Amino acid sequence: MTSIRFFSPLLALPLRRLTISATSLRGITSAVEIRLHSPSVRVSKSTLRKMSSTTGPNLTMDNLNPQIKIMEYAVRGPLVIRAGEIEKELEKGLKKPFTEVIKANIGDCHAMGQVPITFIRQVLALVTYPELLSDSRFPADAKERAKTILAGCRGGSVGSYTDSPGIEVIRRHAAQYIERRDGIPSDWQNIILSAGASDAIKNVLKLLICDINGKKPGVMVPIPQYPLYSATLAEFNMHQVGYYLDESKGWGLDVLELQRAVDEAKKVSHPRAIVVINPGNPTGQVLSRQNIEEIIKFAYKEKLFIFADEVYQDNIYAEGSKFYSFKKVLIEMGKPYSEMELASFMSCSKCYMGECGLRGGYAEVINMCPQVKAMYLKAISAMLCPTVLGQATLDVVVNPPREGEPSYEQFIKEKKNVLASLKLRAKMVADTFNSFEGFSCNPVQGAMYAFPQIKLPPKAIEAAKSKNKAADVFYAFELLENTGICIVPGTGFGQQPGTYHFRTTILPQPEKLKIMLEKFKEFHSNFIKKYS
Repeated sequence: MTSIRFFSPLLALPLRRLTISATSLRGITSAVEIRLHSPSVRVSKSTLRKMSSTTGPNLTMDNLNPQIKIMEYAVRGPLVIRAGEIEKELEKGLKKPFTEVIKANIGDCHAMGQVPITFIRQVLALVTYPELLSDSRFPADAKERAKTILAGCRGGSVGSYTDSPGIEVIRRHAAQYIERRDGIPSDWQNIILSAGASDAIKNVLKLLICDINGKKPGVMVPIPQYPLYSATLAEFNMHQVGYYLDESKGWGLDVLELQRAVDEAKKVSHPRAIVVINPGNPTGQVLSRQNIEEIIKFAYKEKLFIFADEVYQDNIYAEGSKFYSFKKVLIEMGKPYSEMELASFMSCSKCYMGECGLRGGYAEVINMCPQVKAMYLKAISAMLCPTVLGQATLDVVVNPPREGEPSYEQFIKEKKNVLASLKLRAKMVADTFNSFEGFSCNPVQGAMYAFPQIKLPPKAIEAAKSKNKAADVFYAFELLENTGICIVPGTGFGQQPGTYHFRTTILPQPEKLKIMLEKFKEFHSNFIKKYS
């Protein structure tokens, strides 16, 4: 008799000891009986061959990390895959009721026509090809920035590894940037450079993966939320604690809702952290200082580590809205709040820069236990270092041209033009959607997105059910197939039950955005007629 360990996905049974009436799996020519500590199961000869085969893949869907199967990332999900297929169909000459796909699903600024900032690209050119340092076409301040970055690189080359937390001089510049922004000191040793904010967020979240009293760690995230958080929490097998933003109050945050969410979560998990996205993604709201203070007090009471996702801090459009960093508010509140653990995140991918593909960002982590911080630095060392061109990009962002330097006027002009255009588009999108039948859209106060709510006719909801799709997913696919406009359904971000939303960027350039919104209006009118 041979005993082996075996898992039967058909029976959904846990691993148990099995007894097989054979001395070897190889060469068996007839069915054998396998006895579990449950009713017997007969396994065919072909199944045993598969079990004993040495030619098939070792990694299959049956033994794949189950958390990878669970995780989803809506902004690059099935709609985007279909949008890519449609693009290829258009290239092959297939006739459609449109000539191009407009990807309003993701905050990819340059892909939507935003022009790179000249000074950033000049410095990147210089650090990549230092021979250009003698070229008179490059301004002196760009050359000075490039030389400083290269001096921090081993061998004077951006092709070398850096320290795992990043190049020291860039970390120092980031700390100085934060000091100028907040009027509060920043220790450069608390700055950890990263390949975009996403990597920085995941690296800090990893520190919390520890069951406490037999319960999974819980992380509070806003609903609607940026899918990075739901995807990462699924991947890390952590418990997502959703708290709803109040759409009727401009996507405001209510402390009573925070308390409801955390109390409910404690039944099944151990809440350890709270994520706040400010300005909001996908909702575009900007938190008031009072709201931030309320959140900090709540986090203190519940002993929560604060994750402040502040990558859109330059994207403020609405009159009366102002960005306050969580660090500034927390420190100015004084003890005991100023001693709380906080990680705040910044990126080169958004704001006026839009350098998504270069992958530059940072985390500032304050009040972390010194021993834990040592473990944090050890953990990131396993990834060697962030991309050096991303670090160089971040250096230009946190150390831009100053007044009196040769590049200052052009830099300020380009920065203001980008932000002014985004402000115009933010209003255009909200105003247009509010003119549609059955639509309501809060003002886009900041960030790069609108998240309108849509009332769908009962027949449309039934049609969606017949295709086994959520109603907002059904609507988004219909929009894509009829107009070429790719959006992300609210289902991918989370929403109050019984409501339907979608996220669209405000990134298409004004003329293209106008065309997009006109197509959208025509489609929606036809959709309502079809399903009324």
